[in-house]
This record gives sequence, C-alpha cells and structure tokens, in this order.
Amino acid sequence: MNAAYRLLCCLALTMVAGACQSPAQRAPAASTAAVTIMTFNVENLFDNTDDPGKDDATYLPLAAKQNDAHRQGCATIEVDRWREQCLYWDWSDELVERKLAVVAAAILQVNNGRGPDILALQEIENVRILERLRTEYLTDAGYLPAILIEGTDLRGIDVAFLSRLPLNSEPQLHPITFDAEFASRVADTRGILQADFELPDGSVLTGFAVHFPAPFHPTDMRISAYKTLNALRAGLPGSRPAFAAGDFNTTSTEDAREKLLDRYARPYWQVAHDLGCGDDCRGSAYYARDDTWSFLDMLLWSPANRGANATWDIRANSVRLANQTSGQRQNNGTPARFDPAGGPGVSDHWPLQVTIESR
Repeated sequence: MNAAYRLLCCLALTMVAGACQSPAQRAPAASTAAVTIMTFNVENLFDNTDDPGKDDATYLPLAAKQNDAHRQGCATIEVDRWREQCLYWDWSDELVERKLAVVAAAILQVNNGRGPDILALQEIENVRILERLRTEYLTDAGYLPAILIEGTDLRGIDVAFLSRLPLNSEPQLHPITFDAEFASRVADTRGILQADFELPDGSVLTGFAVHFPAPFHPTDMRISAYKTLNALRAGLPGSRPAFAAGDFNTTSTEDAREKLLDRYARPYWQVAHDLGCGDDCRGSAYYARDDTWSFLDMLLWSPANRGANATWDIRANSVRLANQTSGQRQNNGTPARFDPAGGPGVSDHWPLQVTIESR
C-alpha cells in the first residue's frame, strides 16, 4: 500500500478505516502458530449523534427527541417495540459508555483477556463509534485501526473488522447481487467486507465479514448472499486460506426446510460449529416466540491446499460460544439484549470463536 493512499485513507477516516495501518502501528499478533477468530453481532452499536442519511433516530438523547419532526418520524414505525424505543429511549452519553463497556467485556473474555486476534463485527453504526470501542475500551487488546467501509444499509449498520494482524492490501466492500424482484428490499441489506490479513508466518489469510438479509426477507435473498460469498471465495488464489464470519441470518427452522447449509455452505466451507462448541452448543441466538435456537452467527473455514497439505487449519476442540460474562445471559439461559433501563444485557447474539493453527 503506497504512502499516498495511506495518507488519503487517514484523511477520510470517517468513510474507510483500517487501511491506514503503517508498520509502526502494527501490534504484535498472537502466537506464531495460532490465530483466534471471533464473530460478534453487537446489536446496534450506535453513537448518539444524528448521522445524515441514516435512520438512527432511536439512538439520540431524549432531549433531541422533543420535536414534532422526530415524533412524526417515529409514528411511521409499524413495530410497537421499535416505535416506543424511537420515542422514549434516552441514548445518552452514559448509555453509550455502558454499551461500549459491556461489548468490550464480552470481547475480552477470550484469549486470557486479550480478545480474539481477528474480530468480525456486525451492527456497527460508523467507524467513529468503533474507534471509541477500540481506543477507549479495548486498549490492552492491541488492535490496529478499525476496518469499516460505509455501506448503503438504510438503518446505517455496517460490518467491520478489528484485528491485531496487519492488512496485506486495501479492504473491499462487495455488494450482493439480488434478483430484480427484491429491488425494494435492497436498502435493508449489507455488503460483504473483504480484508486480507498477514498471518504470523508471512502468508495471507482472507476474511469475509457478513451480515446476510434478515429472516423476514425471502429465503432467495439469503441464497443470493451465499452465492455471492462463494463466488468471492472461488476467486481467491488456490494457496489462500479464507474464512467467512458473521450473522448469516439462517434460522434452524429455515435450514431444516431449505437445507441452505447443505446446499450453499458445506460443499465450499467447513462449518465451525459442526465440529461442536462445548457443552452449550444449541445456537448463538434464541427465538422465544417458537422456542428455537439457531446458529445465526457462524464461522466458515476454507483452508488452502485442502486435506493433509493444509498449512493452516482449525484447532481441534477450539470452537466455542463466548457467553460467560455476567450480562450476556437472561435468567432462563438465553442471550440477554442490552437494556437501556439499567438491567443486565449485551446483545441478542452470542459471539462465536475458533482458533486456527499452522501445521
């Protein structure tokens, strides 16, 4: 990456972050033989400043909501719970700080308090709030500047990476190609973020951070997302290991009916949680309305030189749900949403982690 690009990137940090990493900024990675990867949907990590062009009205201080324009905007929200949040949540400075603190605690519960070496994140409003998380709450983790490219999701949520491993090339945000019949729904989707990392042995690892269309969208939209991801993987050099991490929004009910993982994941990737994930391996998200668990959050792995000649592969027994901080569980043992009223809660998703190691 040349110096001119690095300077341009740093001047435009509000749009693209992470490609500004210089050798002097590079923190030590983990072991030369192992790298831990985590995915975490942090459930609406927003600051409390209005970003033009984003639907972030819920995430403002209560004092900024005392006007007719705000009330009228909230009144158009059809879901009762979301409408009440838009009208009455006080997304204050103190609340933002508490959200950042509990998210950081969930991240730092792995790797003896250092957090994963590579962290894929979903539902990040912008690079500013992610940099606050990195520099104020994850200081000891040694993460390099955040990797986030602003997408076009109407709500303003993005996918991102934090990493101790340096970038090998500029990150890219790939749009997902949807059929024309879904044109009216595309605004509620995110692209696939690609970042190429330098592994401790000098080789390159490609990561894809994803947040597929939500379950209320048609299954065909998620199929399009899987196909786009698989095409990106197929375009990599054969010697390149790769992973995909994020919220795939494939419920257990939908997968049982449509066999999405059998059709679009397992033929191309190793699905990490297929290897087991400890004693509590029911899923990363829970739907109370039908009492079902789902691995909405997944880590997919594609080694280079598959088989006995693979240079990096998943370490046996390393797949785990990171769900042991005090605020992550409700009394019934399910994921606890963040509670602005002051109760426990972090996110309605649990992070999933895996360790890869060199052979």
